Amino acid sequence: MTPAFDLWVYLASTPLLWLTVTLIVWIAADRIAVASGRHPVVNPVLLSIIALGTLLIVTHTSFAAYFQGAQFVHFLLGPAIVAIAIPLYRNLDKVRENLLPMIAALVMGSVTAVVSALAVAAYFGLPDPVLAALAPKSVTAGVAMGIAEQFGGEAALTAVLVVTTGLFGAIMVTPLMNALGLKDYAARGFAAGLAAHGIGTARAFVVDEVAGTFAGIAMALNAVMTALILPFILYWFLK
Repeated sequence: MTPAFDLWVYLASTPLLWLTVTLIVWIAADRIAVASGRHPVVNPVLLSIIALGTLLIVTHTSFAAYFQGAQFVHFLLGPAIVAIAIPLYRNLDKVRENLLPMIAALVMGSVTAVVSALAVAAYFGLPDPVLAALAPKSVTAGVAMGIAEQFGGEAALTAVLVVTTGLFGAIMVTPLMNALGLKDYAARGFAAGLAAHGIGTARAFVVDEVAGTFAGIAMALNAVMTALILPFILYWFLK
């Protein structure tokens, strides 16, 4: 055992190490994103996942050991979501003006997100537990994992699918909306939050505050809507 190895074993067992590493990786990833002009493909969440995942594999560190430190960042997710209320209050008049279109988009978007995923999975003959894990992929992770477990799905698989969906959504939303010629940031943001939950919402806030506000609203409402409609849709597919 070398002194350097002994030092690493000691540091790796302390929560402060992985909290510090997580923050450093995120700051570096965000600076890379800024240097790229906030290009959609250069997503700091994606860069952070790749960097941290590689680091954990190379150092043979378990997720449980890593999460002892990362849980402090995880705790801040709740306050961050609550903080969305600030731009919501600033844009309250615009929200009221778009209330009916938002309700229509919410219903259609929620149903489409669930049915499209289940239809493709069922076509390829995936087993029922995978269908249950896949169905809430467009909902924020905490709610999605709870829904999946209720119907016999694997929560860990749901978490992976949720993050993957959010990353694809955050990367695709800006070029897709530009290609469609959609210039209304309220509509753009609502679509991003509805399809890509928290990661899409974060991307929307980078583009425009109004877009981020409507993305946050869509993210919250979609969690409620999906929890209400998914039992009926999933029952039909499983049956």
